[in-house]
Amino acid sequence: MDPQLTEVSQLFERFKAAFIRNDYDSCANLLSQLKVLLTKFRSLPPLFENTPNAVNELLLAREIYEHAVVLSVKIEDQDAFERDFFQLKPYYTDAGSRLPPSPQEYPILGLNLLRLLVQNRIAEFHTELELLSATALENPCIKHAVELEQSFMEGAYNRVLSARQTAPHETYVYFMDLLAKTVRDEIAGCSEKAYDYLSIDDARQMLLFSSDQELLEYIKEEHPDWEVKNGFVFFQKAKESAPCKEIPSLQLINQTLSYARELERIV
Repeated sequence: MDPQLTEVSQLFERFKAAFIRNDYDSCANLLSQLKVLLTKFRSLPPLFENTPNAVNELLLAREIYEHAVVLSVKIEDQDAFERDFFQLKPYYTDAGSRLPPSPQEYPILGLNLLRLLVQNRIAEFHTELELLSATALENPCIKHAVELEQSFMEGAYNRVLSARQTAPHETYVYFMDLLAKTVRDEIAGCSEKAYDYLSIDDARQMLLFSSDQELLEYIKEEHPDWEVKNGFVFFQKAKESAPCKEIPSLQLINQTLSYARELERIV
């Protein structure tokens, strides 16, 4: 085997061993070294030179970047996820015809769709979706993300929250939890505008919590301006603290009269 390929393979084995024992600091350090070593392979994107070890180098690099994406989820780093995903993507697209399919491709593509949904980047979500084949769209990982987006857009928040139980891959839980928080924040914002107060039972059901304790912890962490008293959640304090923007009516009247005078001169 080529010495450079051997060096990368051995370092990657150390990375995988650290990954298995959840030593993510060592993983991050080893990953940085691996990325530097991969730059020496001219068979990799963007050059794609047809070197003697091209297929083996492409396969190894693809697996390294797949692990990098999963690592970014484990350490909850969305910026790293985006960087590593876009480094990985050419191995699924440009080099796809030269390599056997990866079992991690659809789970990772689904993860990326879920990330875009969590970040409310809906236009990019649909752009990525349009690039997928009919076969990919039938994959459970992709369908899961599509169904979530549809439920989110329809306001079927109960379906969004219950979807966590049917996540097709363990790595999806991180983004599912973020999406659940987004959903609850949306409901909470609407609730405090629509009601002066709610009973704890009604608030728990509306925010889709399974226990009063979960509701109270959420209020303490996310909405300390809500007041819980005598079995009720009062939103009035939050409303009073919200900034009230005055409408500059006199200024608008003056501007309108000015525009009318200018229009009269033109005519």
